[in-house]
Amino acid sequence: MTRKAVDVVIVGAGIVGAACAEAFTRAQMSVALLEKAVVGGGATAAGMGHIVVMDDSEAQFALTHYSQSLWNERAASMPREAEYEGCGTIWVASDDEEMAAVRQKNEFYRQQGVATEILDEAMLAEAEPNLRKGLSGGLLVPGDSVIYAPCATAWLMQSAVDRGATLITGVEAVKFVDGGVQLSDGSVVPARLSVNAAGSRSPELTPDAPVRPRKGHLVITDRYPHFVRHQLVELGYLKSAHGMTTDSVAFNVQPRSTGQVLVGSSRQFDQVHSAVDEPILQRMMRRALEYMPALGNLSVLRTWTGFRAATPDSLPLIGPCPGREGVYLASGHEGLGITTSLGTAQLLVDQILGKATAIPFGPYLPSRFPLEQDHA
Repeated sequence: MTRKAVDVVIVGAGIVGAACAEAFTRAQMSVALLEKAVVGGGATAAGMGHIVVMDDSEAQFALTHYSQSLWNERAASMPREAEYEGCGTIWVASDDEEMAAVRQKNEFYRQQGVATEILDEAMLAEAEPNLRKGLSGGLLVPGDSVIYAPCATAWLMQSAVDRGATLITGVEAVKFVDGGVQLSDGSVVPARLSVNAAGSRSPELTPDAPVRPRKGHLVITDRYPHFVRHQLVELGYLKSAHGMTTDSVAFNVQPRSTGQVLVGSSRQFDQVHSAVDEPILQRMMRRALEYMPALGNLSVLRTWTGFRAATPDSLPLIGPCPGREGVYLASGHEGLGITTSLGTAQLLVDQILGKATAIPFGPYLPSRFPLEQDHA
């Protein structure tokens, strides 16, 4: 089968791949997007949909802040189905030591122009009555938001298609070849440039990509309007999120526009099966109940798992794939793919077109990791 040649072929139609397709078409480049299953499936469908500024490193802050600004610019044009909600985030402090961390976080955010408010114990209890009594306070970041990522991805994809992009589903990308991507049906999509946006599957196509799948669990309840008003995250979340060896859990609860409550989070390396792991799920729920005991009174509708694409330094891979001319990476976003998808796409397009980027792209280049294999 002969397929139409394009400027860019993208493998993976999760939210990062769809954002890349939309950004390339806005730059008036022809695009083909390949997805073996459904648009917005995989990690995109399994995630929480939190659009959040994170400050584990300066590079992480720069990318999340930049990308959040792009989401905010698009908010008014998003369809209702994307469920964009500016609920804000409260980072919850359980003791005096964590309140000290709140003050440090507050100072850093304010220096960077991010609006915040320190909440004491009484203010936290007023903001979120279902949290347990005796928590020390927290940091409110009102500019954070949540979306329903599968529908947001479909919106981005449709925007790209409306500008001429071609979506090819149901056929798997097998390998990158000179001048395009070979598919499982034996055909080749000819392209000047190729982008690996396959998430945790990225190493199947570019084996040197330092990406490991990291399993996570989520739980969603029946409808309980206003039970939770903000995205709630414990101050210890970053330690949980970026530890690279052991299984971990952290309190992370999100309100949905439906009135449902989404409960996370867990992280596990070296897990290859998508089945729910009851011991880690129970740990996750016990952690959630420590912060919000009233969760135990809610009816659970569904529990599921997904696989995040993690890198050793917790930063994504955005840029040329070392040793592979014409191949680019847009992968390794771990739990921040939804937040950073728009920023990733714009950085990649600007790199390729040689345009000035809104933030320095050096920290995200795949070349920061050594090349271990020769693919010549």
